[in-house]
Amino acid sequence: MTPGNSQTTAIRPYAAADVSALTSLFRSSVREIASRDYTASQIQAWAPDHIDERLFGQRCASRPTWVAEVNGRITGFSDLESDGHIDMLYVHPDFQRRGVARALLRHVEEAALVAALPRLYAEASITARPVFEAVGFRTVVPQTVTIRGVAMTNYRMEKWLASPAASSRSIA
Repeated sequence: MTPGNSQTTAIRPYAAADVSALTSLFRSSVREIASRDYTASQIQAWAPDHIDERLFGQRCASRPTWVAEVNGRITGFSDLESDGHIDMLYVHPDFQRRGVARALLRHVEEAALVAALPRLYAEASITARPVFEAVGFRTVVPQTVTIRGVAMTNYRMEKWLASPAASSRSIA
């Protein structure tokens, strides 16, 4: 169940048929939510008008990627690379603050534990930083990244799941 309502967030694996919905969700999330923390030029660089769906789909299919749904509607998605890196975590603007991001991060953490990964890490936007902190990530360092020639701030964050000396296995 998600906080504040009676809707259940279901998490399922990404399917190739999801690519258009996820591309649209990504663009909407960045443009409508992250716009409170980033300039118009930063938003345009991050989520441009044209996103190559074939490349976006290949990115999603190249690693475990999960899709969140509420009542059959796609509400968010996240992924996990074999070294514990979370590259993408996006929630539809209509489903902000309803537990979707937390549900996705819990699912990612469960997959990482099954794979015996010692830690999760991400480069979280200013907007996403509080969500990651709420589930136990800590900020390692703020950083400036350049996307399509435009500089913006994000935060390298991590969450240790086991002792740093623990061995890791591939999640593939």
